[in-house]
This record gives sequence, structure tokens and C-alpha cells, in this order.
Amino acid sequence: MTTVTVIGKPDCHLCDVAHEIVDQVVADLPDGVAARVEVVEKSILDDPALYELWWEKIPVVLIDDRLHAHWRVAADRLRRALVETDDVEVGR
Repeated sequence: MTTVTVIGKPDCHLCDVAHEIVDQVVADLPDGVAARVEVVEKSILDDPALYELWWEKIPVVLIDDRLHAHWRVAADRLRRALVETDDVEVGR
């Protein structure tokens, strides 16, 4: 299972855009890959540790707890990363 975590906050335009890109990329993945992707949303307002780490870089996208992108998310780069992660997980 691959976990994509989107860290942001309410009323953040770039965060809304990042969520839309993540949702669209996951929806467009091949079924076998998409079934192994879990999207988690977190708000810096709910977690002081997240706030301290990421407040000036939101939105932040992590793949399996590793930084993938901040401020702007590129759909093609995210898609490649998720397919490559899946290839490693299933031993291709």
C-alpha cells in the first residue's frame, strides 16, 4: 500500500488545487495501481507538529511519509512517482 498524504489547511487555494490534482491522478491510475494507493488529508491546524514542520510550505504532498512536493503539485510527476513506487512494491 502506498500512502499519499496531503498536508494543508482550510481556505487555502493552493491546498484545494493540490487536493484536486492528487484526486485526479489517483483516479486516472491503472486499476491495479490505484487500488494500492491510499490518500490521507491532514491539516496543520489540527496538529502542532505538522504546523511547525510545514506551515510555510503548504500544500505539502508526502508519498509514504517522504516529501514529494510542496507549494505546487505537478500531475505528471506525481503519476510517475506513484507508478514507480507501485513497480517497486510489486517487484517489477
